[in-house]
Amino acid sequence: MRDPAPAKSTVSADRGALFSTLVNLWPYIWPADRRDLKLRVIGAMVLLLLAKLATISVPFTFKWATDALANQSTAPAGFPAWVVWAIAAPVLMTITYGGMRIVMALLTQVRDGLFAKVAMHAVRRLAMITFQHMHRLSLRFHLERKTGGLTRVLERGRNGIEIIVRMVILQLLPTIVELILIVAVLLTVFDWRYVAVIMVTVTLYMLFTYYATEWRIGIRRRMNESDTDANTKAIDSLLNYETVKYFGAEAREAARYDRSMERYEEASVKTYTSLAVLNSGQAAIFTAGLTVVMLMAVFGIRAGTNTVGDFVLINAMMIQLYVPLNFMGMVYREIKQAVTDIEMMFSILTRDPEIKDKPDAKPLVVTRGEIRFEDVRFAYDPDRPILKGLTFDVPAGRTVAIVGPSGAGKSTISRLLFRFYDITGGRILIDGQDIREVTQASLRAAIGMVPQDTVLFNDTIGYNIRYGRWEAGEAEVEDAAALAQIDAFIKAAPKGYATEVGERGLKLSGGEKQRVAIARTILKAPPVLLLDEATSALDSYTEKEIQDALERVSRGRTTLVIAHRLSTVIAADEIIVLDQGEIAERGTHAGLLARGGLYAGLWNRQREAEAAREKLALVGDSPKAPNRDPPRTDDAPPNRDGLPRDRPPVEPAQAAE
Repeated sequence: MRDPAPAKSTVSADRGALFSTLVNLWPYIWPADRRDLKLRVIGAMVLLLLAKLATISVPFTFKWATDALANQSTAPAGFPAWVVWAIAAPVLMTITYGGMRIVMALLTQVRDGLFAKVAMHAVRRLAMITFQHMHRLSLRFHLERKTGGLTRVLERGRNGIEIIVRMVILQLLPTIVELILIVAVLLTVFDWRYVAVIMVTVTLYMLFTYYATEWRIGIRRRMNESDTDANTKAIDSLLNYETVKYFGAEAREAARYDRSMERYEEASVKTYTSLAVLNSGQAAIFTAGLTVVMLMAVFGIRAGTNTVGDFVLINAMMIQLYVPLNFMGMVYREIKQAVTDIEMMFSILTRDPEIKDKPDAKPLVVTRGEIRFEDVRFAYDPDRPILKGLTFDVPAGRTVAIVGPSGAGKSTISRLLFRFYDITGGRILIDGQDIREVTQASLRAAIGMVPQDTVLFNDTIGYNIRYGRWEAGEAEVEDAAALAQIDAFIKAAPKGYATEVGERGLKLSGGEKQRVAIARTILKAPPVLLLDEATSALDSYTEKEIQDALERVSRGRTTLVIAHRLSTVIAADEIIVLDQGEIAERGTHAGLLARGGLYAGLWNRQREAEAAREKLALVGDSPKAPNRDPPRTDDAPPNRDGLPRDRPPVEPAQAAE
């Protein structure tokens, strides 16, 4: 047997969680700014009460029809003669019985339809608030959570709200109202003993339902897990069809799948058996209570205190009560899961954004676009500092490159400039304004970003370019595409700017995606440009083409380049070499090479690697191999982006000369 103490605490916790959830949901069910929805709530509650009054009256019409057939008038004393006659007319009472059942059904359906607008508005509004809040949360939060997990929280939260509203407002609350009305009727027509029997019956019924449902939840969970396991193994085996054939493993795969299905079979049998136990127990408890009150009515009829109609009345009322009670196991299970899902949604809503605008924050005013890092310190983890007192300037309209070995803190600089994180020491200034003192929206509006890994929206090329400045006209979009050298590819595509790029832009090559990202940034027209290893994932030829486009974009703009390939920053006005979060060297490309320090070592290693790759590429090729089309980073056919191939790639050695 289960220990009752933990069970009591669980019930208490469940009730507390449900109450807390309803309190949190109430402002969305009763929105202060929507008078129309408040009227719908009031109307739904009125219809709920009327529907339950109609539900209670149905057994009375049944009773009066029965008494009329038995020639036993049961009209209350003092009623007008026509009422007494109507109650005594079995045909009229039978018609009234049918009419009241129709009225009961209509009122219930109208109530559900009226309240649907309220429920779905609450779902929509809470989902929107949660979605917006997710975007306000820091980058740290999103890096710690799986994106799929967040969307599942949002999806389950939406479903949970709908279930809570439907189950509590449209199932549980009407059942409670009906139970209260039945108790009132029993006290009026019968006596307290009937009420006592029904209350004991309902209490035992609910307790049994709770414990049986808790028991069944574990069984159903195991069944679902075994079902998922079986499906996973089947899909995995079928996706690897050729591998199965290569190794003649059909029998082994079938046996593996059958073991999973065996576990599913056992769990399914237990699920159906437990459902039979639940239904049987519910039926036995309720039938026992029903039998007791009907026996009491039989004794009342023999004693002359009740009529045959009372016998029918108590039976009909109990049967009507059984219908909603029969759903309580399902209602409890659904509400419990919904409360858990909604609590996960509310837990995200209660999480404060790590980066906030100050109450007196003003918009950033960019006059020249000068950037200054002043003794900047930062650590993702307090025990492991990343930046250790960086101080450097990016003069207005000039280009400064940040290079260094992996882990030196290069990409962290771009995240701090965008204020995805707040620095732990020092200041970052744009035109003398501390970026922590200005609004995040104005800061990010002033900076254009071309990242290393360009991710596009699953929409058209035109949509992705226009994302840079949504209000831009068609001509501006086309001009941006031309400057980014993507216009030739777009014009060659059958659908032009309406060409779908696929999920994350996977229908485009690496170079095409980068050009779309550049066009997007050109359209944004920011005074400050940030290039975060924008060409490191491309082949040498495509890199040169993209680099040419980036040079055109950066003219006249303050540009900060985070670079891995040193060949891309040769022309920078200043190169800053980071090592373990500190500035190791700074100067021009030629000056740093002449110094023979860390930068020169990085340069020489990259040049040797490039030479080795070129040598490997030429092995086994014909003498004309150097003139062949350059390698691409994707599997698409050469030249599908329509870009010229008439310039050979510039190697680091050539650039140095």
